[in-house]
Amino acid sequence: MTCPWVLKMNIHIKLPQPRHDGKVSVEQALLRRRSVRDYPSDPLTVSEISQLLWSAQGLTGSSRYRTAPSAGALYPLEVFLAAGNVPEVDSGIYRYDPRRHAIVMTIAGDKRLELFRAGLSQGSILSAPAVIIFCAVFERVTGSYGRRGIQYVFMEAGHAVQNACLQAVSLGLGSVVIGAFDDHDVKRMMSLAPDEQPLLLLPVGRNRNV
Repeated sequence: MTCPWVLKMNIHIKLPQPRHDGKVSVEQALLRRRSVRDYPSDPLTVSEISQLLWSAQGLTGSSRYRTAPSAGALYPLEVFLAAGNVPEVDSGIYRYDPRRHAIVMTIAGDKRLELFRAGLSQGSILSAPAVIIFCAVFERVTGSYGRRGIQYVFMEAGHAVQNACLQAVSLGLGSVVIGAFDDHDVKRMMSLAPDEQPLLLLPVGRNRNV
């Protein structure tokens, strides 16, 4: 049953507001961050999903700026969620909308198996209850900065992914950054636009060691 504070309008899900008062310090999160590749079958909550997506690309306060720095505030990143075991959220691929702090379904159904195959059969993709996929539209930055903009996009992706990794630690979760996958297969199974390029996969789940 969907919690009353999760508002569904067709395939649009308004996420609960992220907390800004976590009990784990930045220093502790840095100290405890490790790559976690095996997850139990426990689900993630929609509140945890909210925190993770906000940490990666959420708005800060009432500003148009986000949690990760971006060259020229051009924001080339597009963040997606592959939800497989999040009881308050139907399984599927969702695009994160930072301005509304919401997710919008783009493909219905649990796609973790297809993502696992595209990800060179790395087990963490299949065992994680959810996978965050970081993509980029390079032209948003190269239009202003030329070829140098390519580097700026990768810098921004690094900031955003580390934010999510540290947020995972603060929630008692584990994550692992995956860069080895078949780009074409990921684009195809996610039905990405021609100018959207997948950069990183981030499986997230319960950390057995916490």
